[in-house]
Amino acid sequence: MVTKQKILIVDDDNNIAELISLYLTKECFEPKIVNDGEAALREFDTFQPNLILLDLMLPGMDGYQVCREIRQKSNTPIIMLSAKGEIFDKVLGLELGADDYMIKPFDSKELVARVKAVLRRFHVDKPATPPMTGKYVEYPDLVINQTNYSVIYNGQQVDMPPKELELLYFLASSPNQVFTREQLLDHIWGYEYIGDTRTVDVHIKRLREKIKDHEAWAIGTVWGIGYKFEVKN
Repeated sequence: MVTKQKILIVDDDNNIAELISLYLTKECFEPKIVNDGEAALREFDTFQPNLILLDLMLPGMDGYQVCREIRQKSNTPIIMLSAKGEIFDKVLGLELGADDYMIKPFDSKELVARVKAVLRRFHVDKPATPPMTGKYVEYPDLVINQTNYSVIYNGQQVDMPPKELELLYFLASSPNQVFTREQLLDHIWGYEYIGDTRTVDVHIKRLREKIKDHEAWAIGTVWGIGYKFEVKN
C-alpha cells in the first residue's frame, strides 16, 4: 500500500480550504485543514505534512510569521497563497523560505501541478553521504547533487529549499560564466517570474549565508549584469 503524501492547508476561508482539499483528495493526497497560524504550528508537529499550503492573511499570527517559525526547525516545502500580488509580498515570502507563491484566485489544476512539482524536487530523507551518481558538480569542499537534491559543504550536509539548490547547481555547472538575472529567472523559475529580478538577489543572499566563499571558488557578483560561480586559479 502506497502511503499518501500529507498536505497541510492553512487558510481562514473555509470555503477555499475545502475546495483545495477536495482537489488534493482526488489526486490521492491526504489533506488537513486549519484556519489560523497557531493551529498550523500545532498541526505541523502532530500531522507532519509533506507540504504546507499557507495563506498569508490569517487571524492572529499571519502567514509570514508561521513560515518564519517553521523554517527555524524544518525545510518542509511551503507554497504561499495570497490575494496580494505585489512584488514586495512575493519577495518577502521567498526571503522567509517559501518554495513557491501563488496569487488568488488561482486555477485548481495549476495549484495541484505546483504541489506535485515542489514535492518532486524535495526529498525529506536525504542521505548523509549522497552517492556520486546522476547530475552533480564537485569542487573543493563542495558537492552539489541535483539528482538527490543534496549539498555537502565542508563535509556537512546543508539543507536548502529546491530553488536555492537549483540556482547553485546551475551556476556551478558553468564555472566563470556570467548569467544575467533575467537568464537565471527564465531557467530556474520560468516565465511567470520574468521581470521580478529581485527574486534572484534574494536567493543569492540566502545561498551566501549558507555557502561561504572558498579559497578555490566563490559566488561572484558582476555589477550591473548578474552573477557567476567564480573558480579561482
